[in-house]
Amino acid sequence: MVSWLLGTGIMLIHLLGVMSAIMALMSSRTSQGAIAWIISLLTFPYVALPAYWFFGRPRFYGYVMARGERDNVLRRVLARYQESSLPYLVPFSNSDTQAVEQLAMMPLTRGNSAELLIDGDATFNSLFDGIDEAEHYLLLQFFIVRDDALGRRLQQHLLDAVHRGVRVYFLYDEIGSRKLNERYLRELVAEGVEVSPFRSSRGFKHRFQLNFRNHRKVAVVDGKRGWLGGFNVGVEYLGQDPRHGPWRDTHLVLEGPSVLGLQEAFWEDWHWATGEVASLNWRAGSHPKIDQNVVIVPSGPADKQDTASLLIQQLIHSATHRLWVTSPYFVPDQGVQDALRLAAMRGIDVRVMIPERPDHLLVFLSAFAFLADMLKAGVKIYRYQPGFLHQKVILIDNDAATVGTVNLDNRSFRLNFEITAYIPDTIFAAEVHTMLVKDFNDCRRITIDEIQQRPLWKKVVSRAAYLMSPVQ
Repeated sequence: MVSWLLGTGIMLIHLLGVMSAIMALMSSRTSQGAIAWIISLLTFPYVALPAYWFFGRPRFYGYVMARGERDNVLRRVLARYQESSLPYLVPFSNSDTQAVEQLAMMPLTRGNSAELLIDGDATFNSLFDGIDEAEHYLLLQFFIVRDDALGRRLQQHLLDAVHRGVRVYFLYDEIGSRKLNERYLRELVAEGVEVSPFRSSRGFKHRFQLNFRNHRKVAVVDGKRGWLGGFNVGVEYLGQDPRHGPWRDTHLVLEGPSVLGLQEAFWEDWHWATGEVASLNWRAGSHPKIDQNVVIVPSGPADKQDTASLLIQQLIHSATHRLWVTSPYFVPDQGVQDALRLAAMRGIDVRVMIPERPDHLLVFLSAFAFLADMLKAGVKIYRYQPGFLHQKVILIDNDAATVGTVNLDNRSFRLNFEITAYIPDTIFAAEVHTMLVKDFNDCRRITIDEIQQRPLWKKVVSRAAYLMSPVQ
């Protein structure tokens, strides 16, 4: 009897493995990911089955995008916001910008101010000043929040705002901030801060969505000023962690109608997390002195298409003489790899800046599997030397730049909720150019010999890590 039950159980596991492999074949968003899951499910179903059901979901279900859904409360509120933005729409954008607008499902607006914030002190001084000036409400969202010296400073600024009568909404990713202790959160709640984790697996129906993350870093004050970029909340982001050393990152502060795009992304995330529709200011207003064009591009696994990957490909294809990219995690999908190589073959100055020091070993090793092909095509690869590089910035010619949260890897392209500001403005592009010239001067350039002369065992490990990259 025992042997019969054991045999039946083994047959059932293998049958489920075959059925799950068929599901992976039909639903995986990349061929590489489908192959990785199919091989695992057919050869090691005892381990691969639970991993697939908890981490192999191709889409994020249950999330309502107000930009794309009709006949719901969020959509009706946004109709009023979109009407107030009409005076600030840019009517004659070129085809490259139109493609970005289509991906974003948000408009390009004029009348904005976009200010670079280079490294931690500038970023958090600007953010804390903005929090202290809030009159009505604050929206705060981070992937990682730590209960350390910087986290405590943030907490105190939020508590001071609540004591002034400001409504504060605080959203954090459940996995990214898993080490944040309950005491920190209880202290916020006790004083009146609205606090919620972003749980990708909310409810029984969506219990198999554990591999998704909300990687956005967004702050909005009164619907008038907003921040986004690479910084989370922790002392390492100020360069105070010896393991990482100096921390190189870039953030952005916006004023003008584009801030409502940041607000909308937060608003949708808050609705998913809490089921509530926060009452916010949706009246657009322009900056009184600066007139820059900006479009906010939210992206994530709830999108009907791979918004982040398509955005990067569009930026690459739009370049005519320069494309400079910085990313701490560089394992792009095949479409982005091909676009980068083709751009270099067209004679474009394609540069990619990545860290010298690994932060995530698997991602670090994966890059060695394809860097040789990049270098042979003429793509220039640089490794940042002084500390850990974490900024996510792209410069296109002398005309446009992006700052945001998207890394060039599968997790950012297909598994994370991300957000990017696309700024087609020559003055802003010149500021980004100046910043990146200094960064490239702090890099060393990788050679083809460095890649090809690695020991065989390192090449094998890199290929194995690369095959796993779609399921990271």
